[in-house]
Amino acid sequence: MVLKKSSVILCSAFLFVAWNALLLLYLWGRPPIGRLGEGGGAEPGGQEDNLAEEMIRLADEVEIQLDTQKKLLKQIESHRAVWAQTPGPNLNKPTIPILVIACDRVTVKRSLDKLIQYRPSAELFPIIVSQDCGHSETARVIGSYGNQVTHIRQPDLSDIRVRPEHRKFQGYYKISRHYRWALNQVFNTFSQSTVVIVEDDLEVAPDFFEYFRALYPILRSDASLWCVSAWNDNGRDALVDSSRAKLLYRTDFFPGLGWMLLKELWEELEPKWPSAFWDDWMRQPEQRKDRSCIRPEISRTITFGRKGVSLGQFFDQYLRYIKLNTEFVPFTKQNLSYLLKEHYDETFVREVYSATLVKMEDLQKGGALRSPGPYRVQYSSRDSFKVFARNLGVMDDLKSGVPRTGYRGVVSFHHRGRRVFLAPPEGWTHYDVSWS
Repeated sequence: MVLKKSSVILCSAFLFVAWNALLLLYLWGRPPIGRLGEGGGAEPGGQEDNLAEEMIRLADEVEIQLDTQKKLLKQIESHRAVWAQTPGPNLNKPTIPILVIACDRVTVKRSLDKLIQYRPSAELFPIIVSQDCGHSETARVIGSYGNQVTHIRQPDLSDIRVRPEHRKFQGYYKISRHYRWALNQVFNTFSQSTVVIVEDDLEVAPDFFEYFRALYPILRSDASLWCVSAWNDNGRDALVDSSRAKLLYRTDFFPGLGWMLLKELWEELEPKWPSAFWDDWMRQPEQRKDRSCIRPEISRTITFGRKGVSLGQFFDQYLRYIKLNTEFVPFTKQNLSYLLKEHYDETFVREVYSATLVKMEDLQKGGALRSPGPYRVQYSSRDSFKVFARNLGVMDDLKSGVPRTGYRGVVSFHHRGRRVFLAPPEGWTHYDVSWS
């Protein structure tokens, strides 16, 4: 079955490359576009010249994209071959199911297409699609994948009794109910020890599976971690270092949007699982218990779902601009022990507080700063944090006092090509829950 799927993928890749190669030959072989002269020849002129130049530019871009896609496919195929060599799961080759939370979006196809395209092993990464809502068209889309996915359906489609002022939040209550049911299925019915949760409006990066496979042992071995996330809340193109796709961080903020947890954590959370707003509930100190997550510099997921219970909240202004990683990083071949708390904290604190302290205005002007950084901007109150964050382009909201992507109160990001730390004074000890 694995060999058959690999052959289908390679055949599809070959057809894609061949078709675009023919397109390039066609574009390159065309005569120059211009207006006809007296002798019937083409003369350069005006809009026609611009059109020709534009077509050549597009052809060059297609060629670059083709080359990139071919390299990615080769990397994925090489990792698929290596993974297939040693049978049976273990700590280094665990079975990590992907749980897709679905409802009534037929565009779940976009999410599933990428998951299946980049999945190196169906045995090590089984895909479970849990559907709520009873939407028949979405069910048909999911069913079209046959045995490539396992389709389960949340059986209770009834409305949930809520107090009158929460009727408009009915969708959030149903989502929380669905999560609880689906996670119980994964851990109790399917007897899995871990899971990566994605929603039906997420597209994954080429190294999505490599990322989670490499970080599973880190999550398993460090009790101060409770999740691994594929998401960077401050992951817009202007705020990340595009040249360093391998950068990973610890964060005290629960990111979600493609995240891995262990069965032991679910056993802790399930008895007190909230009836609604589960993600903000996760960010409360009572649940977080000073634990952290791992997150990337460049997101391994993006969301394309403007439609949803939040009615496009943040999507048009922010989420649509998150950068998705396109470079395959071989994380399983790297030493990631630097992410363990015993190694990470000392190095992180030293790097942050040895950075040059500057005013926000200096960063905005840019010209007065001679070195490449890193630089540190210091905040001392909730209001000063929000002012600096807004002016520097990072998310300014806090949940239970924790800023998005923050670790030990520090938000790390790129600003005009320089690493910047938006940080509290040295000697920080804890978050203030009133900063919310």
